[in-house]
Amino acid sequence: MKKKGCSLTVSGAIACASVLFLGGCSSNDLPTLPSSTPQASLTQNINQYKYLIGPGDSLNIFVWGNPEISGTFTVRPDGMLSTSLVDDVPASGRTPTDLARSLEMRLAEYVRDPIVTVIVQGFVGPYSEQVRVIGEASKPKAINYRENMTLLDVMVEVGGLTEYADGNDARLIRVVDGQQRQYGLNMGDLLRDGQIRANVDILPGDIIIIPEAWF
Repeated sequence: MKKKGCSLTVSGAIACASVLFLGGCSSNDLPTLPSSTPQASLTQNINQYKYLIGPGDSLNIFVWGNPEISGTFTVRPDGMLSTSLVDDVPASGRTPTDLARSLEMRLAEYVRDPIVTVIVQGFVGPYSEQVRVIGEASKPKAINYRENMTLLDVMVEVGGLTEYADGNDARLIRVVDGQQRQYGLNMGDLLRDGQIRANVDILPGDIIIIPEAWF
């Protein structure tokens, strides 16, 4: 008859050792990382907003008269683009038209008088241009900025507030002159009371944080 007790496998011993090790180090004992570097939006004039390409975007690149070097290509995580004939073309942060002119210059080494059209098929965009919503939104996520976007538009995208949200204590973080600044938002007044004056303009790169209410 086997004795009752606790048998410990090798994997179990490693797991226990890991728990003991981690348990001995509280977060207060660990060094603190420096704050993230503020990344200002690349949009120079919001009144003349143009979509900027970002990592993960799918681009349909058409070279007139040269279907063999045309095709669909994805911008790499480092913001570079490689096509059938040219490698490592900077793409992130540029407009499709600007990228097309750059590709024409590079392709001129292989093709006589190339004419290039760039069409964005999957819109991701640079992080600096995305609007990010976190906290007590029904569907927190990063949103591709659209021309003339307002707070109401953003909240429609994320499905509104959860039942636990403190909408009137929400904060908007925006980079101004290289510094992150916080602004108050009255989402509860806007979404639950219909006070349209609480609607505000949203800019590329804005971060919206919605806290949970204290009951």
